Amino acid sequence: MTRNITLAMDESILREARVLAAHRGLSVSALLRRELVHLVENERGYDKARASAVRRLSQGQALKAGKLPRREEIYDRAGLR
Repeated sequence: MTRNITLAMDESILREARVLAAHRGLSVSALLRRELVHLVENERGYDKARASAVRRLSQGQALKAGKLPRREEIYDRAGLR
């Protein structure tokens, strides 16, 4: 279901938003809708990734790359040359 909202903003911002929307071939309403959907989807993705990371940490599965290198391997100057 789609709902309408009323938005109040400064006239100069609205003027620039109209120009921006026109350059993209959109109405101001479509531009705002697209940006809000993008914002909400990004937030959902962040929340999902955060929950997954917390779950892996709590299960001790934080490192999926395998065994960590030894200190000597990290600081092996001859091997870097």
